[in-house]
Amino acid sequence: MNVGKRLFRYALIYKKSFIIGLLLLALAVSAELTGPFIAKRMIDVHILGIEKPWYKTTAQDKDTVTYKGSRYQREDRFQSGEPKGKQARITQIGRKYYFINQSAKLEGEKSYKNKEIMVTSKGVTTKYPAVQLKNSELFKFYKPEIRGLFKLTGIYFVLLLFAGLFQYGQRYMLQSSSNLVIKKLRQDVFSQIQRVPITYFDNQPAGKIVSRVTNDTEAIKELFVNVLSNFFTGIIYMAGIFTALFILDMRLALITMILVPILVVWITLYRKLASKYNHIIRSTLSDINGMVNESIQGMPIIRAFKRQKETTKEFEEMNEKYFSFQNRLLSLNGLTSHNLVSVLRNLAFVALIWYFGGASLKTDALISVGVLYAFVDYLNRLFQPITGMVNQLAQLEQALVSAERVFVLLDEPGMDVKVQEVDRYKGNVTFNGVSFAYKEGENVLNDITFEARQGETVALVGHTGSGKSSIMNLLFRFYDIKQGRILIDGKDIMKMPKQVLREHMGIVLQDPFLFTGTIASNISLDDPAISREMVEKAITDVGAMPFVQILPKGLDEPVIEKGSTLSSGQRQLLSFARALAFNPAILILDEATASIDTETEAIIQEALDVLKRGRTTFIIAHRLSTIKNADQILVLDRGRIVEKGDHTSLMEARGRYFQMYQIQQGQKASKAV
Repeated sequence: MNVGKRLFRYALIYKKSFIIGLLLLALAVSAELTGPFIAKRMIDVHILGIEKPWYKTTAQDKDTVTYKGSRYQREDRFQSGEPKGKQARITQIGRKYYFINQSAKLEGEKSYKNKEIMVTSKGVTTKYPAVQLKNSELFKFYKPEIRGLFKLTGIYFVLLLFAGLFQYGQRYMLQSSSNLVIKKLRQDVFSQIQRVPITYFDNQPAGKIVSRVTNDTEAIKELFVNVLSNFFTGIIYMAGIFTALFILDMRLALITMILVPILVVWITLYRKLASKYNHIIRSTLSDINGMVNESIQGMPIIRAFKRQKETTKEFEEMNEKYFSFQNRLLSLNGLTSHNLVSVLRNLAFVALIWYFGGASLKTDALISVGVLYAFVDYLNRLFQPITGMVNQLAQLEQALVSAERVFVLLDEPGMDVKVQEVDRYKGNVTFNGVSFAYKEGENVLNDITFEARQGETVALVGHTGSGKSSIMNLLFRFYDIKQGRILIDGKDIMKMPKQVLREHMGIVLQDPFLFTGTIASNISLDDPAISREMVEKAITDVGAMPFVQILPKGLDEPVIEKGSTLSSGQRQLLSFARALAFNPAILILDEATASIDTETEAIIQEALDVLKRGRTTFIIAHRLSTIKNADQILVLDRGRIVEKGDHTSLMEARGRYFQMYQIQQGQKASKAV
């Protein structure tokens, strides 16, 4: 399904609001487009209508005019069957009006000389005696039309009020509906981030993902709020205007219809050129966001190694690329937007005035002056929505490119979050012949087989890259195995939903992550099942209460991003308390004591005794002194278990573990000296 159809499906979610908005828009257009029709009637009936035949009458009412002792009434004001007297005519030559007291044919070229009007038509000249009307006399003939002019003006004013109300209503409905669509889309994008596998984040910089959620969805917002509303408005306006043009004069309307294919070809060519630029612009902006995010996170390293100039240069290259393609897009917009519309509009006006304008001023005109005026008015109005649509083409392309990038993220295979109550595990974990590779053919684990029984503490040791963290990633199903089996209480974890699997599992990482909020919210993660008392107990059990109590607000002390106002040891203690508060059956400590000072380590070692009660604990450690009391120690080397046993048996075996332990003890001794 293409991008346009997918965006349309989002709009259908709020179709009622969009339909109401479009109906209000149609009413606003209808009310507004009656203006030229009213103006046409004012000109043809009430202003130029004075040149229609007049007849003497004996009636005395608001439609009759007294001139030199006789009463006259215009031809179209007589009732059916009402008697008519002698005919008279009024005609305009230049800026003056003349009265002809007889029937006269005025179609042709007219001139006035020696109290006579000469009318030349097809080479034949006819003369009629005529008298020039004074302004006061002329006003008498116009006076019956004043009431009609005021009436039409009042009707037009009321229609404009209604058009304004409908215009407000349609803009409110369309834009509020558009904002709801973007709200829904942003929610879907953020929810998808929670669904995609961990491997997705291995290959995508955080800044690029943030750009999808913020910049790209904001561009799509402009599509719904501005672009589509302008296009909807433009299409309805154009449809209304063309309908009005066909009602006025079919020939003129057919001539203007040539604008439609020109506009379609125009938009098609523009989109083809602009799409290329916008893809590069959005991609470059995403790279810029990624680099800024990376630079902020790595600022201590950048400054410590004096890489400010190099980092700035790299940023300037990206920024220059973004600037360059933005300028190319601006040049394209300058050539194909408002300027081109103005040229087309002016050419259309020149052609119409040249072809029809002179003829309409003649008495035997093919079209009336009122029709010409209304047509010019409609033509001018026609180019307003065209200008609005064309000026939105740049944002349209930006939005479509951004939508394409967002839908790529939404199309990533993800995992639906399933809420399901399951009994707490006993904690028996079995790895049976497990092999795993992040990249095909490059195994990081080979034939891993071991069993951790309920309540045991299992330590994983080995050099960097030996596969310790990979084992825990598989147990959590951050990655899925393709060979072997992992069982929890005899159940294959590959047959369990991931959310259900992790229901009774907890983890503490080497670099603990704290969220913006408070101490208490970071322990409970705002889970309603974890009470305030449970939070306090968890903090007390891990030995973190002494430092929490000295904070100004205690458990309610604000925590900023990543908990940067707390020491690494304090952050680690809070992550221990978080794991304990959730009471997992299986607990994983991934290098949890690696970055902690000796004093804090002693506190955590005491807390570990509490943590390990009634749960199976896996400890990944480089500092072997922290795992001496483990029930089982697995020594890994290049993805294989090379030794297995407790501390005493492994020391007696004098193998790899013994060597590692001796080296660390020797290092400590040398440091002590």
